[in-house]
Amino acid sequence: MAVNTILLDFSVDPSLTKTDGSFTVLSTNIENVLRDFLTGLKTISSFELEGSLIKIFTANRGTVVNLRIYSNGLVTLNIDYYKGEKQEPLLTLELSKIFEQKLAIALDSFRSKMFPPIKRGIPLDVYLSSSGWNTLNSHALERDLKERVVEIKRTQALPILTRGTFMRYYQTSDERILEYDIDNLVFEEVTPYQKVQIVHSKTLGNMLVLDDLQNIAESDLIYTETLMQRGKENYKDKEIVILGGGDGALLYELLKEKPKEVIMLEIDDVVMKACAKYMRSICGDVLDNYSGANYKIIVGDCMKSLEQYIKEGRKFDYIFGDLTDVPISEDHSEQLWAFINKILQMSCKVLKPTGKFMTHLTGTSCPEAVEQYSQYLQKLQPSVKYTMDRAFVPSFLEEWVFCQYRLAVRSSVWSSPALRGCCEGLLIDACREEYLSSRHWTSAATNLSVKRHYIFCESV
Repeated sequence: MAVNTILLDFSVDPSLTKTDGSFTVLSTNIENVLRDFLTGLKTISSFELEGSLIKIFTANRGTVVNLRIYSNGLVTLNIDYYKGEKQEPLLTLELSKIFEQKLAIALDSFRSKMFPPIKRGIPLDVYLSSSGWNTLNSHALERDLKERVVEIKRTQALPILTRGTFMRYYQTSDERILEYDIDNLVFEEVTPYQKVQIVHSKTLGNMLVLDDLQNIAESDLIYTETLMQRGKENYKDKEIVILGGGDGALLYELLKEKPKEVIMLEIDDVVMKACAKYMRSICGDVLDNYSGANYKIIVGDCMKSLEQYIKEGRKFDYIFGDLTDVPISEDHSEQLWAFINKILQMSCKVLKPTGKFMTHLTGTSCPEAVEQYSQYLQKLQPSVKYTMDRAFVPSFLEEWVFCQYRLAVRSSVWSSPALRGCCEGLLIDACREEYLSSRHWTSAATNLSVKRHYIFCESV
């Protein structure tokens, strides 16, 4: 049980916030969107303060909305409501994204950010501060209030949230807020597929952010090594496909293992060009050219390439799913789960019998999502065997789950008088060509008075 505070920021052209008329237009556009998402919306107060417009609304569930439009083009929206332990949130994660998008369109903003709900009044203080003068001052004020107002039983001083500049706040896999020591926006471009940013952190180096989600930083070699299970897998002379992987880190590390060929399927060329320029410590020079002695990069939809490989009957030793994180539960995004399930099914069809599919999932703080993914794996046909691994990823500031699966053991028994003329070595070599391992071979057996030779094999 806690008061949830949802914070949204938007940046618009300052020329749109210079007159009373423009203030009215912006506030009306915002109010129209609010009415679509917050039932029972009522305007309580509206006034100007130091060149900005402030409007206060109420809505059902005791919701209070504070809107402020600044003359420099910054627009802030704060939504406060009380959420009981078993109550649904006012806005789910998916609905929050739609809410932010519709507000951004209504404002014609060039920057938007929606924070994960800040939970206030909970028994345990989950918002901890590093040392510094601002922190010391906040705690001094907190102590002073507690001493002067004797009725106060418990206090909570949150760290100062800085809004309106380039983003320093991101979220964990289970929607908790994180603040990074980001001091520069290195690159930003909105493509037909996503918002691409590279920001600089004092401790993590440059970090790739896609649609406001941390993807990889220069400090994250552990992510790539755990994804590829370095030291546990042998990639020498293997044929490999990477689904996604536009940052180039996985391709760069795999090429060090001397594979026969690596094909990377990435849809967003902007991601690759930005990483080639600003994240060379993780991708080297592999994104400078889209083909090399033993690799090639195909810019396009990986689904279409997989369909083509299935049609051609082409098989691979390893397939890496370096795409989106899995949703925190099936209820959050049926469409995304359907996409993940299709990727799993199609990958099975292009794996060699001894091949493996390797991917990342989500944070360990989302066990429901990991369980849901496991259920999809258990339903796959042909059946698969899977393992899980985990590692703490610096830029995620949390422990991440990785998954590997291979086709389940396949057994065959052949019997024929024609086998009588074959030596055991030739039979075993023939089995190996089909990625089977000979486990038992009998020189002769009697079946219906006919001499037959039997060979039993199973995939490894």
